[in-house]
Amino acid sequence: MQPEEITPVEADQRHRTWRAVSIVVIALFAVSCYLYRVFNPNYPVVYNDIREHFKYGSIGTEPMNGVPYWIWKVLPEMFPEKLPGPGPGYASLGFLYEPGRDLPIGMARRRVYLDRVGLNCAVCHTGTLRETPSSPRRIILGMPANNLDLQAYFRFLAACVSDGRFTADNVLLAIQTHTRLDPLERLAYRAAVWETREVVLQRKQLISFMDSRPDWGPGRVDTFNPYKTVQFRFPMDHDATIGTTDLPSIWNQKPREGMQLHWDGNNTSLEERNKSAALGGGVTPVSVDLAAMKRIEDWLRDELQPPPYPYAVDDNLARQGEALYQAHCASCHAFGSAYVGKVTPIAEIGTDPHRLDSFTYEFAANMGTLFAGYPYRFTHFRKTQGYANMPLDGVWLRAPYLHNGSVPTLRDLLEPPENRPKVFYRGYDVYDSHKAGFVSDVPEENGRKYFRYDTAVPGNGNGGHLYGTKLKDAEKAALVEYMKKL
Repeated sequence: MQPEEITPVEADQRHRTWRAVSIVVIALFAVSCYLYRVFNPNYPVVYNDIREHFKYGSIGTEPMNGVPYWIWKVLPEMFPEKLPGPGPGYASLGFLYEPGRDLPIGMARRRVYLDRVGLNCAVCHTGTLRETPSSPRRIILGMPANNLDLQAYFRFLAACVSDGRFTADNVLLAIQTHTRLDPLERLAYRAAVWETREVVLQRKQLISFMDSRPDWGPGRVDTFNPYKTVQFRFPMDHDATIGTTDLPSIWNQKPREGMQLHWDGNNTSLEERNKSAALGGGVTPVSVDLAAMKRIEDWLRDELQPPPYPYAVDDNLARQGEALYQAHCASCHAFGSAYVGKVTPIAEIGTDPHRLDSFTYEFAANMGTLFAGYPYRFTHFRKTQGYANMPLDGVWLRAPYLHNGSVPTLRDLLEPPENRPKVFYRGYDVYDSHKAGFVSDVPEENGRKYFRYDTAVPGNGNGGHLYGTKLKDAEKAALVEYMKKL
């Protein structure tokens, strides 16, 4: 068989055809690479250092509940009047910024077609401390977020997207002062403005019941009532419960395994406790980043410890206090003791019952449906009849006290309820080393107003926990001095 003869003209045509095809393939490949780079469907910013990972790493909140980065960035500039002030920006809501950082602690960035930001564990579990009003702030990982007003943050987002000025044109104009988006990104952000409005307004509707409850204030959160509507779509018309509690510390987790966790001791699994907290932060069973969370869980369990008390301690007085602690406190609050991590019935402890009442039998049963179909489906949630006795490691830094943060200092907690402060202010981070707690009589500083906490408000009661209240004043001083060292 003779080989096909190709004329020079035909050879040239074939060459042109193959060259054209090659150019198209290369162009399509280049466009694909560009689109993948710009709109990578799911790629978090990764940190090798575990402390940076805790502060800024994603746990999976961004795919379903994240806000596109540039929209989030420009909202305080577009709507400064909706912030409580003074700024700058999100700092006015209690978010903590480190020098040179674009995002505050507790905010993670992940590429989900667009860069999106969402909350992580550190947002609720990083706080600050000042020795005096003029002292620099010390940022402490693992302590309660004593500055953060999470409810005010949600309300700010809702107020922004509800404003008639929240339009694609206005948002793109604001973004343009920071960066130049290419045509595809501009088109994506036009769609993202609509999407953000819809997502935030839906969430606003789901948690609108909060408007009929007392405000949380900084350092506090309604732990489970939002679950009822966001996770289970419970109607709240006939549920008037108030679940507001203090944010807890999360250091030194290993010896807590098997204890009754959460303020009311409704779960004995650290893993479930952590995943339920992540759901509250915005992850879903589909979007949760298990590997990223495990890094944090391992660090909290095995490495992170409470910081030692940084001020002078009267050792002689503390030795006297240790004997009092062993006699009056250790059986419920010392690691290895008989009742630590166990629930004390509400009739005995006598503290405000609202948080306990908010976690109902019906709700506990529904918690068992979360993560259904996964090997880590929740199985440990139970309704209890009281509040759990917490270990007191790092207790000096966990003020205000009781589950609802209704008593400002350890010294105040040793007073009978009628002698405890009736009204005080939260969110001020100057430390009172005498009483062991934060200074609570400052209503305003440099234009920033602090939260007025009224113990007469439902859910804010400061009664109960009468242990140690009958000690003499000198004994109370010695007991507080010892507890500073825990």
